Amino acid sequence: MRHLLKLLFISGLAISIVACSTMGNKDDGTEAEGGAMSETGMLSDDFQVMLEKRVIYFEFNSSVVKSEYQDILTAHAENIAGHPDVTVVLEGHADERGSREYNIALGERRAKAVQQLLTLQGVSQKQLQEISFGEERPVALGHDESAWSLNRRVELLYSGE
Repeated sequence: MRHLLKLLFISGLAISIVACSTMGNKDDGTEAEGGAMSETGMLSDDFQVMLEKRVIYFEFNSSVVKSEYQDILTAHAENIAGHPDVTVVLEGHADERGSREYNIALGERRAKAVQQLLTLQGVSQKQLQEISFGEERPVALGHDESAWSLNRRVELLYSGE
């Protein structure tokens, strides 16, 4: 009986090892759905999608980065830190409400909030430049919440773009 239990244990262990070593590969030798893993554990397809998102939106009168943008900023931080020759301009924007001076300051606070999150994740401050346009460069020209919400943003502009 003892011999049978040992044999079952060893067989189960061998099956587990084989299953783990082939996990993630298809029979044709290509990788499983989703692509390769990046160093952070994100799938490379997901990582690329995150890098394509270069606008961070804010609530009214706020410079707090919403939690929904954490993964996007983490992907950008990894990308920027991994390419020391890359520089990124962080353009802060505001909607049309408030004075011109207030909106310039708010855009600057938003850009600095994004800059702080990127540097906390390993990006050199030398690679980042913050600038505020306040309300001067709206992407939506309406005078309602749907337009204002699109104008409350920080845009990440990589060097050469």
